[in-house]
Amino acid sequence: WYHDNLTRHAAEALLLSNGKDGSYLLRKSNEREDLYSLSVRGKDSVKHFHVEYTGTSFKFGFNEFSDLKELVMHFANQPLIGSETGTLIVLKHPYPRQVEEPSIYESVRVHTAMQTGRTESDLVPNAPSLGTKEGYLIKQGKIVKNWKTRWFTLHRNELKYFKDQTATEPIRALDLTECSAVQFDYSQERVNCFCLVFPLRTYYLCAKTGIEADEWIKILRWKLSQIRKQLEERNATLSS
Repeated sequence: WYHDNLTRHAAEALLLSNGKDGSYLLRKSNEREDLYSLSVRGKDSVKHFHVEYTGTSFKFGFNEFSDLKELVMHFANQPLIGSETGTLIVLKHPYPRQVEEPSIYESVRVHTAMQTGRTESDLVPNAPSLGTKEGYLIKQGKIVKNWKTRWFTLHRNELKYFKDQTATEPIRALDLTECSAVQFDYSQERVNCFCLVFPLRTYYLCAKTGIEADEWIKILRWKLSQIRKQLEERNATLSS
């Protein structure tokens, strides 16, 4: 959860778009070499607190800690007074540097760095959600091989598709833990197509552009690699 050269604006964009009440991260302060900033999300805003490094300890207000873990452990149990409003915030959820889809993380960081001077309300709508994706794709039917436009959402290990963006109930939810491969598909008459291989069925999908198809393939493949990694770690733990 230490983010080194992350800017104030990028920290706000990440925490507001992807964090929750109590999410926090530590970054270098732009003000002085010996200062760090602890950025903490409240309900709908982000507060920034100075942490001073003395060379041997970390000073936070009237408190002094031998290391950062001690500081975080202290404030995980003690309310943190949030600025002049008197809002009480507790450090609950560390926001890791190795977040889902690192390339998207970098785009948020660069994008917000270019918007220095804007308010947080300007930044939030432009910050993509990490490890998630949504958009329209054209899907081939299972029995009748016609193509229909459907609204797809990817969240955690689940890919859902809906009749359209306004629908509240999905037509189907695909469990990616059962998916064995995601790859470009050149067997269709259409372009920008890719497929998801499941034990009982292969789903054929097409995007509007090659770039969009590539984005879907990259994030889906990344999801599958994370699922395999978690499975390997679980198996290794069980075997030991």
